[in-house]
Amino acid sequence: VQLQAFGGGSVQAGGSLRLSCAFSGGAFSSYALGWFRQAPGKKREFVATIGWSGSGLYADFAEGRFTISRGSPKNTVYLQMNSLKPEDTAVYLCAASKIGPARGTGLYDYWGQGTEVTVSS
Repeated sequence: VQLQAFGGGSVQAGGSLRLSCAFSGGAFSSYALGWFRQAPGKKREFVATIGWSGSGLYADFAEGRFTISRGSPKNTVYLQMNSLKPEDTAVYLCAASKIGPARGTGLYDYWGQGTEVTVSS
């Protein structure tokens, strides 16, 4: 399985970005897909995840601002981020889990390389 995230960039506070993660090399419908982020000097943290049913789980900071979705047959997972804040600045990574939607990094089997998001005040 390979994952490739893209769509990051620099925006001002209050702006929006849509991240995409292309999934290949496996059965897309068999995996839950998640987004995580890691800011400089900080631990990787959970952002959102979506299972094959299409229902999403979110971190508290993402609830109401971010929306995760998955597209098939494009085999892509999206993260729409609105009302961005400077504290959202991080590298955003996508990951795939055979177990199902999960918040823990250790429950994901495959990881993409990440895309950088910078939010300026």
